[in-house]
Amino acid sequence: MAAARLLAVALSLGLLLGGGFSVSGTEEVKDTSSSSSSPQLSTVLATESKAERAGARRPSVEQELDAARAAIRRAARRRHGDGGNVSSAAPEWFHRDDVDYALLARVYRNPSAFYRSYVEMERRFKVYVYEEGEPPILHAGPCKNIYTIEGRFIEQLELMAPAAAGVRTWDPARAHAFFLPLSVVQMVELVYRPLCKDRNQLLSLVADYVRVVASGHPFWNRSAGADHFMLSCHDWGPWTSRGHPELYANGIRALCNANTSEGFRPAKDVSIPEINLYTGDTPRQLLEPAPGLSSRPFLAFFAGGRHGHVRDLLFQHWKGRDPDTFPVYEYDLPSTTSNGTTGKRNTGKGARGPDRQRDYFSYMHRARFCLCPSGHEVACPRVVEAIHAGCVPVLVSDGYAPPFADVLRWDAFSVSVPVADIPRLREILERIPTAEVERLLDGVRLVKQHFTLRQPPERFDMFHMILHSVWLRRLNFRLDQ
Repeated sequence: MAAARLLAVALSLGLLLGGGFSVSGTEEVKDTSSSSSSPQLSTVLATESKAERAGARRPSVEQELDAARAAIRRAARRRHGDGGNVSSAAPEWFHRDDVDYALLARVYRNPSAFYRSYVEMERRFKVYVYEEGEPPILHAGPCKNIYTIEGRFIEQLELMAPAAAGVRTWDPARAHAFFLPLSVVQMVELVYRPLCKDRNQLLSLVADYVRVVASGHPFWNRSAGADHFMLSCHDWGPWTSRGHPELYANGIRALCNANTSEGFRPAKDVSIPEINLYTGDTPRQLLEPAPGLSSRPFLAFFAGGRHGHVRDLLFQHWKGRDPDTFPVYEYDLPSTTSNGTTGKRNTGKGARGPDRQRDYFSYMHRARFCLCPSGHEVACPRVVEAIHAGCVPVLVSDGYAPPFADVLRWDAFSVSVPVADIPRLREILERIPTAEVERLLDGVRLVKQHFTLRQPPERFDMFHMILHSVWLRRLNFRLDQ
């Protein structure tokens, strides 16, 4: 990619981090700037000097972002312009001696640009959380089910204290982005009436909340919502965002249900991982060291409910066909003994107590590939579970924009299979050489930190990677455009 493409002010996400944005359905952001970085950087510095002469105490939010954009472009050019080796960043970044630049370059679109962007985010990014509204529909969310990330993200922002350094600011004039602390899960739980099958009340709640913050603050109207974001892991999250037309059209929507065929736009919206934490903590089995490839006798594994047409097709072709090497189960997952042999079947529909979890993760630890088919919607919590189990995730879906794809090359640690190819699923996986499987597993181990929820959050974990995705979208928008 030409270096000049990397110097645009209004960069597309892929161009910003190099290598192009490869997720299906991506929209290109038009280049509206000059092709040289020097005039742009000079303009930023000159603007800052004028502000200082005018007595300003700090640069405006756009001046801060201009400085960050320039730093990221310089980092991107070091890779694309002169091919320089930036492996020195690896120890500082990962705190591991076994990470070499070849692996980073295979898994990350541009390791140097990503690291620079992340550091700039830590240094500068400020989010204002609107304080209007009361729990449980606002400022709170679920933390112990399949929607865990929705509650944990809201909770973490709410827990930040004014005296502590962090991304949250209580001064909206300093904010680069504004968070709408709505919980769609809580809205569905407390407001939606299933017998009536009328979801319009959910739309009204969203519309009313946006009107409240827009009437009480100048920031929504200033940008038409383009520097505001919401986060939802509920299947209805994308639909609920339609409650306010500017939120749907302009706002940053962080969603688990990131379906490009249903209005998700990767250049504007953020795909977030779906993670199912029944107790609020990562299951103990997934904290254990993952077995090596030689200890994985199964080619692939899946167990789950018959949720949607993708699962129906998977069960039609593969359920029970070859339990010795390609086990595919519905709710009849056999139990396992301590030595890994199978015993009686766990037949409780939907049950996932400690014993069933143990059996489920035992199968994941014994499989090379873990099948992650879409359910009723495109997202699947098995992607995160597979990564933690050291198993290569196989994304069986159409239209899914996976998380953090503006930074990560998903083909370096996963396999993507269109729904139409489910009848050929085993053939596709058998044709992947062992050496390539090992390379995919190296990638799985590398990205695991990005798919881990920690309390309190740590650098490069899931919470911060979601923030980084929002940060990148904010960099692609200018208040003075």
